[in-house]
Amino acid sequence: MNIPKKLSIAIDGPAASGKSTTARLLAKKLGYIYIDTGAMYRAATLAVLKKGINPEDSKNAGKAVAESEISIKIILQEQHTFLDGEDVSKKIRTPEIDRNISVIATNTDIRKIMVAQQQRLAEQGGVVMDGRDIGTVVLPDADLKVFMIASIEARAQRRLQDQAEHNLTLQEIKDDIERRDFADMNRSDGPLKKAEDARELDNSNLSIDDQVDQIYKWVNELIA
Repeated sequence: MNIPKKLSIAIDGPAASGKSTTARLLAKKLGYIYIDTGAMYRAATLAVLKKGINPEDSKNAGKAVAESEISIKIILQEQHTFLDGEDVSKKIRTPEIDRNISVIATNTDIRKIMVAQQQRLAEQGGVVMDGRDIGTVVLPDADLKVFMIASIEARAQRRLQDQAEHNLTLQEIKDDIERRDFADMNRSDGPLKKAEDARELDNSNLSIDDQVDQIYKWVNELIA
């Protein structure tokens, strides 16, 4: 598809709703840059934990992130997340990060840093960005906003497969997802919610290809 305009596409949704995989594949199909904002918050969480700071200590946690360098680079069409020059793309995908990221994501000082950086990355368009407040806070004027949802069961099964090496039970993952949902939806700064002009996509029973194809169809409709 020949797209005359570089669109900005915002994809939001709760934990393990499949938004990151879908956003990455959609960006590849469109020839756009994919920006995983969740990875940036995961790197911020890692920065705090590496310095031995309690994530609940909002002041020092914010200071730790402000003093760290978090960046993303596209390498062979894949996003890699860097913390102080180190590629931490794999280190940020652990249960420990999962348990602490919600606290970091509600830290106002940290959110200001992350949102400003994300907005700079999207200035030129031609991006697919996913997260929890992209359509409502980071890119409120995005050309296309998608809000992805899925059942707890479907999301837990996905997370179980992704973190098989950590030997977690399905119930433990469900409990963690429910805690994460509550924290994300009830935080005062940039809570998880559907933008008024977002298109909802329930992917509980959809394959990744089906999800990408549906959003790609919506992009075509916008261009037409």
